[in-house]
Amino acid sequence: MSRIELKHIDKFYGDNHVLKDINLVIEDGDFMTLLGPSGCGKTTTLRVVSGLEKPQNGVMTIDGQEMINADLAYYAEPSKRGLNLVFQSYALWPHMTVRENIAFGLKIQKLPKAEIEKRLQDSLRMMRIEEYIDRYPNELSGGQQQRVAIARAVASNPKLLLLDEPLSNLDARLRIDMRSELQRIHRELGTTIIYVTHDQVEALTMSTKIALFKKGELSQVATPMDLYMNPIDLEAADFIGNPRINFLEGTARLADGKLHVKSELGEHIFDAADMTDEPIPEGEFPCVVAIRPEQVQIFEEDGPGRLPVTVYANQPAGSETLVSLQAGKSDFLSKQIGLAHYEINQKVFVQIPPEKINIYDAKSTRLIKRAR
Repeated sequence: MSRIELKHIDKFYGDNHVLKDINLVIEDGDFMTLLGPSGCGKTTTLRVVSGLEKPQNGVMTIDGQEMINADLAYYAEPSKRGLNLVFQSYALWPHMTVRENIAFGLKIQKLPKAEIEKRLQDSLRMMRIEEYIDRYPNELSGGQQQRVAIARAVASNPKLLLLDEPLSNLDARLRIDMRSELQRIHRELGTTIIYVTHDQVEALTMSTKIALFKKGELSQVATPMDLYMNPIDLEAADFIGNPRINFLEGTARLADGKLHVKSELGEHIFDAADMTDEPIPEGEFPCVVAIRPEQVQIFEEDGPGRLPVTVYANQPAGSETLVSLQAGKSDFLSKQIGLAHYEINQKVFVQIPPEKINIYDAKSTRLIKRAR
């Protein structure tokens, strides 16, 4: 079991308040990704969990046992926390073979030779690097070295595995392969994983939950699908998704328990069941209509529920085509699967499922109507 709870964690570097009242629960068996741009606090949070950093305020427990109590100036040593950490750099001993690198920590634990050998072979097999057992790190590629670093981490059977941007040094193809391996390790071992990245694709494809950070604060904690479908505010919506989400200006008002929205996409009426708990301003107020590019369907003929628009640009990219469109004074993007061709200034028609639209209060920037 490895349930981690952070309560009111504050971390300062001098006058710089890098973690601001962080409250986060990571359930046993979660693959929790800490996601956000550089400098948002995600790596500092990981270092607090690992014991490499001491917060000035707050409490952290693992399985109900206090590991941090800043009020009492109590900080359990990293060795007492039952975890292993894999860094962005591989941190392998250059003078040791793969076998020696993986077995080193097990020998420190004074495990029996038979147990060391079993764990060694199991971790090699899990990371598919058995053939490199007698090679030195300088004889391995970057991807192979990263597999060795992860094999070394899992060989000790940690109840908690911390990974700090472990794939950022790899090329695109290797990153895809390693994402698959990490998913498989999580499924086979059931280990709780905390993973730090600024790459939203990594977060969305591997995680069971994502904690989105913004300027030292925890912005949103959700499943990958809920975070993608319903970002909590405009900044989160702009950060998640590639290509980025479309934003269009609009106006909204609450009448008869329903949200009435007008924009260049037309007029929509949304039921109360689709609205969040955010307070709704009185009267008519400015809002932002947000829609993912893949939800914008293009047709060359008019039909029910379709809106006339103009093609501004056509960008075929092999497996998909990005089409820039104009409706009135608003520009927005459509993503079509496969190759499609439209002429510049061509008149076409778009259809957008109303249930896929997000509405944000322009002033507070908060989500007031969710997609489903």
